[in-house]
Amino acid sequence: MFLAGTLGLLRFPDVYTRLHALTKADNVGLGLIVTGLALQAESWAAIGKMTLIWLLVLIASATGAHLIAQGALRKRIRPWKP
Repeated sequence: MFLAGTLGLLRFPDVYTRLHALTKADNVGLGLIVTGLALQAESWAAIGKMTLIWLLVLIASATGAHLIAQGALRKRIRPWKP
């Protein structure tokens, strides 16, 4: 998933589609890592901590992407149209 996000960053034409690719890939990639680690965890407390960290990263990445998109809109960067 992280590789797909990197390819999206390099290949997509504007800031909005790049943000979508990065946040989607990072969130899903981290979710898959947390899932794999949860399968190997020895306690429910460890699983809970990893899940909480993942949820905080979801909130932080969504907030960051929203702020970047707002900044791009304020600078009048238009979305790409085919």
